[in-house]
Amino acid sequence: MALTKNERRLRIKNRIRKVVSGTEARPRLAVFRSNKEIYAQVVDDVTGKTISAASSRDKDINSAKGTKTEIAALVGKSVAEKALKAGVETISFDRGGYLYHGRVKSLAEGAREAGLKF
Repeated sequence: MALTKNERRLRIKNRIRKVVSGTEARPRLAVFRSNKEIYAQVVDDVTGKTISAASSRDKDINSAKGTKTEIAALVGKSVAEKALKAGVETISFDRGGYLYHGRVKSLAEGAREAGLKF
């Protein structure tokens, strides 16, 4: 039987997570994308702590008008600014099993513009 879209994504996600993990020096920028919203968090997997997080549901981003792709770029900028305040400059990008295209790509480019190094 063929896999559902979500089962396929979870298999890809597990394959990515075998390789990509966040350390204190280079935490992981994890992305979750739902049909309406997008969420991003910078995680140190060694200690299990979230360093910074942002989503399209945040008050300053939620009030912005635009397409879902434009809002994803704002989320990327927001999470990058919070991470830079916490002292994080370089990260490893975890696309969460999603294709590096559309909203996920827009979020990554927004984070790069705000100063994060991948």
